[in-house]
Amino acid sequence: MIFGGEFVSGIDLVDVCLWLFTLFFFGLIFYLRKEDRREGYPLEADTSGKQEPSGNFWMPSKKTFRLPHGRGNWEMSHGPRDSRSLALKRTAVWPGAPYEPTGNPMEDGVGPASYAERADVPDLTIDGAPRIAPYRNSPGYDVAKSDRDPRGLNVIGTDGETAGTVVDLWVDRSEAIIRYLEVESSAEIGTRRVLVPVPFTKIVGGRKPRVEVEAVTAAQFVKAPGTRMPDSVTRREEDRISGYFGGGKLYATPDRLEPML
Repeated sequence: MIFGGEFVSGIDLVDVCLWLFTLFFFGLIFYLRKEDRREGYPLEADTSGKQEPSGNFWMPSKKTFRLPHGRGNWEMSHGPRDSRSLALKRTAVWPGAPYEPTGNPMEDGVGPASYAERADVPDLTIDGAPRIAPYRNSPGYDVAKSDRDPRGLNVIGTDGETAGTVVDLWVDRSEAIIRYLEVESSAEIGTRRVLVPVPFTKIVGGRKPRVEVEAVTAAQFVKAPGTRMPDSVTRREEDRISGYFGGGKLYATPDRLEPML
């Protein structure tokens, strides 16, 4: 007798495969819904901050992450909660109401200037070297002859004032692109070196070549977050720096807070 797709009478191989796939798919959904609760859970009430009960059935079990380059192991079930005290106040009592800053939002890290509490260690290459480093510590890197080298150019803030001078470039060794310009602020606003993310800069040629940073004013450069070490930047420091200049797009000057129309 030729096999016609049946194990026994009344059981179809196609039905068996369909049910196996359905059970596998529902099991996959259940697994993924547990795993995505490693961040942001348990939920908390928007108005009171009280944690909502989530039970143990949906919460993931502990998992051990083996960190590279000898940084040890990290065991967790769900991520630690952000316990920072933010300089914000609610504009209304109902859930979903917006917040408004109570201090200097660019320095307080709120709104578009907010940042995540990432690991306060430098990002590393596959070889264990700092991934982002200045040109002075990166032999073999240089600016292409067809491009303008911004080192030595004045940096102009959104108010048209001189904020400082570009003294070095910081390269991403894994992707071979420039991530930051290292700017030494002028003596008028206080001498200090800060990193400026390249996407917030514009290199202008002509008779007076310069670097324009539309995100912040010249005086705000000296208050930008810095780095603990002069030749390396940690992941958390990167987020704080990007948050500061990103927040300047809204908070740098009072007129930016007003509606466009």
